[in-house]
Amino acid sequence: MQIETLVQLAVTALEDLKGQDITTIDVRGKTSVTDYMIIASGSSSRHVKSLVENVLEKVKEQGVRPLGSEGLEGGEWALLDLGDVVVHVMQVPTRQFYDLERLWQGAEQSRAQHGHESE
Repeated sequence: MQIETLVQLAVTALEDLKGQDITTIDVRGKTSVTDYMIIASGSSSRHVKSLVENVLEKVKEQGVRPLGSEGLEGGEWALLDLGDVVVHVMQVPTRQFYDLERLWQGAEQSRAQHGHESE
């Protein structure tokens, strides 16, 4: 699966369950860990877990085997490692505290638009 397709699949899975403030950061050439990071907020620990589990389900349906996940038990900050794409889902206070967008401010960032374009 192409990286851009995987990114869109993950973003759509987050949007489907009302993930908030979804941001995609292109970190190619800035780290060897991954090519893209997707960051989203959930309103509660249950919401954070549901968001990550939905991404996991959707990528597995497409044959993508995740490399791992972290933080699903606590639900304050959950991470899903898809290799070329790493998905971070956090509760709002945790996201504000760690401010990953600022950490990667030199990288190209884009925010998901609410709703899907029908053009």
